[in-house]
Amino acid sequence: MGKADFLSPKAISNRIKAKGLQKLRWYCQMCQKQCRDENGFKCHCMSESHQRQLLLASENPTKFMDYFSDEFKSDFLELLRRRFGTKRVHNNIVYNEYISHREHIHMNSTQWETLTDFTKWLGREGFCKVDETPKGWYIQYIDRDPETIRRQEEQARKKKQELDDEERSARMIEEQVRKGREGKGTDETPVYTELKRESEEEKVAFNLGACSSVAGPSKSSSVLGASALKAASSSSSTSVKRKDSSSDSRGGEKKKKSALEEIIEMEKKKQQQQQPVRTDDWLQPNIIVKVITKRLGEKYHKKKAVIMEVRDKYTAVVKMIDSGDKLKLDQNHLETVIPAPGKRVLILNGPYRDMEALLEGIDEKHFSAALTLDSGPQKGKRVDIAYEDFSKLA
Repeated sequence: MGKADFLSPKAISNRIKAKGLQKLRWYCQMCQKQCRDENGFKCHCMSESHQRQLLLASENPTKFMDYFSDEFKSDFLELLRRRFGTKRVHNNIVYNEYISHREHIHMNSTQWETLTDFTKWLGREGFCKVDETPKGWYIQYIDRDPETIRRQEEQARKKKQELDDEERSARMIEEQVRKGREGKGTDETPVYTELKRESEEEKVAFNLGACSSVAGPSKSSSVLGASALKAASSSSSTSVKRKDSSSDSRGGEKKKKSALEEIIEMEKKKQQQQQPVRTDDWLQPNIIVKVITKRLGEKYHKKKAVIMEVRDKYTAVVKMIDSGDKLKLDQNHLETVIPAPGKRVLILNGPYRDMEALLEGIDEKHFSAALTLDSGPQKGKRVDIAYEDFSKLA
């Protein structure tokens, strides 16, 4: 009996049944074929293609098992890294999300018999931190990506620099306060002495602001002159104290203002020196990328496509240049395309993000390229950008 027509009820029913997960016992991992019932699985095992695959697997059985084990390990760790990051999570939660994909690698075709064995192996190999609890095994991904380590070191360095700046400003303020207190403590207190004349004929003159008096050599005038001298010296000492205190307060205010101004200037310089931080997402519309995943088959592997739309920063809807097919892919399944010199590119990361540029030359030794900015306020500037931070414009 031949196949049903495309729009016939039987064909529609078959397509509905084919969606989603099926029973594991009717799945052939070696041929990567899922059967819907026992009869279909039996027919598949008797087919010629399955027998040929059996002969190929019998020649080198470890090769197939190692391949499936590597694929299972890489896909599992990729899901753990992208979905949960470095959070501590139950291994069964990650496994259930992994097997929800219809085309996943089944564990019965790998070198691990159970999920517990695979979890223990991840801990021994240093891919994850594992610990056993009454509720089961928990895993925590260890991110050893050089870019992540560099970003963490840069954040730690910036935090340390901010702490150093705060300590420096605090020490500067303490030094200004200490100098102000020392200046106040050095005020000279006036010393009063008795008025004496060397000879009886000597005249004593007093200058009390606007008025002046001259005392003669009489006894009464000398007593009056002594009292007036004490009053004048006391008034002059109080005026000196007031002047000193006012000058100290003004000097202290000036010093405090200068310290604040210095702190403000340091903050401005620090803000000017800060550059835009690199981000994990680099997808942009209207750029040409290359598909690097093998899960879609050889039809799309290493083929170029144009990004039509970016969703949730890490997912892109691409259109294949050769076939025109539209696919929805994660950014980990794509890579940038480096055009020939003289072509226009778009910078995807770093301080010049979202700027268009012209490719001048390629430095294969340092994995970078020389670009001339073609947009923005720094138009015409020549910069060196790494391969993964720019891509060809569509």
